[in-house]
Amino acid sequence: MASEKQPPVVQETEKPTFQTSDLEKQPPIDEPIETEKSDTTQDDTVLPRDATEDEIASLPKVTDKIPFAAWAVIVAGAGERFTYFGLIAPWQNYMQYPQGKEPVPGALGLGQATAVNISNAFFLFSFLTPMLFALISDIWLGRYRTLLLGLVCYLGGCVVLIATSVPSALEQGAGVGGLAAALILTGLGAGSVKATYVPFLGDQYMQAKPQLFRQKNGNLVVVDGPRTLQFIYNAYYWFTNIASLSSIPVTFIEWHHEFWSAYLLATVTLCLSIALFLLWSKKLVKVKPQGNVLPKAVRVLVCASKNGFKLERTKPSYQQTHHDKVVPWTDSFVEEMRRGMVACRVIFFLVIFYLCIAQMYNNLVSQAGQMLLSGVPNDMIQAFSGVACIIFGPIMQGLYEFLARRKIPFGPIARITASFVFCGASMAYAAGVQKLIYSTGPCYDHPYNCPESEGGRQPNNVSVWVQLPVYILLAIAEILGFVTAFEYAYSKAPREMKTVVQALTQLTAGVASLLGMAISPASKDPNMVIVYSCLAGAMGVSAVVFLWRFRRYDRIDTQLNQF
Repeated sequence: MASEKQPPVVQETEKPTFQTSDLEKQPPIDEPIETEKSDTTQDDTVLPRDATEDEIASLPKVTDKIPFAAWAVIVAGAGERFTYFGLIAPWQNYMQYPQGKEPVPGALGLGQATAVNISNAFFLFSFLTPMLFALISDIWLGRYRTLLLGLVCYLGGCVVLIATSVPSALEQGAGVGGLAAALILTGLGAGSVKATYVPFLGDQYMQAKPQLFRQKNGNLVVVDGPRTLQFIYNAYYWFTNIASLSSIPVTFIEWHHEFWSAYLLATVTLCLSIALFLLWSKKLVKVKPQGNVLPKAVRVLVCASKNGFKLERTKPSYQQTHHDKVVPWTDSFVEEMRRGMVACRVIFFLVIFYLCIAQMYNNLVSQAGQMLLSGVPNDMIQAFSGVACIIFGPIMQGLYEFLARRKIPFGPIARITASFVFCGASMAYAAGVQKLIYSTGPCYDHPYNCPESEGGRQPNNVSVWVQLPVYILLAIAEILGFVTAFEYAYSKAPREMKTVVQALTQLTAGVASLLGMAISPASKDPNMVIVYSCLAGAMGVSAVVFLWRFRRYDRIDTQLNQF
């Protein structure tokens, strides 16, 4: 590997243009597409070339060849995701239930509401720290080294968690303090990954403009950067969900052995992920830090607030003409900010979506614990969301290809709206499952808290497999929502602010965690039917308002892209 040529280190403003090597080997381009030959006013004998607006609008779009560097980052990143899901899967049981409780394993005995609150506090912390790492990345270290710094923090948190979750440490009262330290360190690590990983993955594929290409059958197609980026993020999400199946072995280890041994598996995988990033380092595209433009962006926003909150009026030409004032930014910077603000406004609407998805890691785990488990750990059921993503991911990618070949629009705004609908449906179904639990003995709407439960050992007589459709619906919602959000945040952000915009999108998830903390006192029996019903209703309202507010952006999606 050391003998292979090292890829160049490039500046954001010096990204090379589209390369056509080996395009004919690419399956999406080789597959015949039923379309008429394009009539174009330009010379088609010299291909590939930049596609015109008419060609972009009328010709089928296909994906480009995915470079090795992108696949390398996807595989190494999947190792980090294996660790993440392997850590958080047992947390609800670890925090909620005491040691020795059956049929559900536990350690700290803090109760459901407290455990949910701590879980939301961790998510909030991990969603606030990306801004810190975004600044470190843009000003000092760059994305690659900032990512490695975060992974080292991550590893430290894993070691602390293992050391304080062994039975002897728990008996000496080290559990709560060790958990707090581990949450801080892993939260820092997760924050670094959230800020840098998605833009770093996007950096591995470089294309400036859509290209016109003639297939072997003579048909003209447009090799499309946004669709290629969409494929890359879909591939990453597919690998992520394979990695999320770590919740299956760790929960069985937790169930049959001890929590520390479950955390050990996650820690070993993180070590492998770090090793892969280091091993493939010379093959990865590393964009040098450009200096942080956030202060300049803030000054533009302040200027806009003094000019009727209109960014157009912050352009140097307007300021010079109307205020005889010279400003230290350019018209193009203002235009880039305008497109970046579109991405931020769109992503902010995912607040309720993030809140619903977070239920998988706390309240839905507790719901499963109230049901007949038939030898299956209650915190393993969430793994079926990952299984569903693995199944439906390629199906959704195939759907996108099908629609693109027939020039049927299904833009990012439409995809996010669809994700809201599926997410709302999952919460509505969860409310129905909770109603079924409350309607069934022995303890009805107070599971485990009645004499008939045999001292808290007998759950209500409802099979845990009734919960399965919740995770299938959430999986489809994640594929439509999260992947599109990754793509949207990267493609619409200004070149110098891709890490910052990615960090800002994590603040949306942070707001969701704050909401989760606010409703956590109500997250207990017999209130859970109301909690899930309110989430379903809020998700439905969000879908309607989101489509009404942003549907026009799908019509100008290409113009908004910033590569």
